[in-house]
Amino acid sequence: MSKKEHWENVFSTKKETEVSWYQTNPEASVNGILKANLKKDAKIIDIGGGDSYLIDKLIELGYTNLFLLDISKNAINRIKNRLGEKSQYVTFIVSDILDFKPEEAFNFWHDRASFHFLTYKEEIEAYKAIVEKSTVEKANLFMGTFSESGPLKCSGLEITQYSESKLDMIFSDTFDKIECFTENHHTPFETVQNFIFCNFKKK
Repeated sequence: MSKKEHWENVFSTKKETEVSWYQTNPEASVNGILKANLKKDAKIIDIGGGDSYLIDKLIELGYTNLFLLDISKNAINRIKNRLGEKSQYVTFIVSDILDFKPEEAFNFWHDRASFHFLTYKEEIEAYKAIVEKSTVEKANLFMGTFSESGPLKCSGLEITQYSESKLDMIFSDTFDKIECFTENHHTPFETVQNFIFCNFKKK
């Protein structure tokens, strides 16, 4: 099964409450965006967001220029249906992040738990190059991944665990680290996953 087939299957067979990453209030991500003091029409992109509730929260806060990228068309359709008329504030992109060729330059790049599915050095370097090319000067990069105390797999797939120093080492050529912190995510299955979140500022 290809990567795309895997995620199309997940979003066609599982309810939103049947996946480990489900959360109705993505507080860490929302707070990271609020701290950036962006204008309401700033270009904010969520990478691999699926049908998460981050977009809903940002629309509620008045942001009007949102982008959501996911490899799964089924995931995109689910959030479109949930948002209804509010979808007008979102540009939806069905793409593997490594195939993404954006026509926009973003003020805020958000990724919670997509980046850690890249397990080869070549994939990580390609992702880094896309981020660098796709963000404006002084843009924020907000990364959330499984920490070194987190799971080794997600949705049956291998992942890469990260520490603060590992994330900083990858992006420090172009981005200055603002802050990093860890957080426990409580899944719908009553398990706990430890995440590390790092907020960077483009030089």
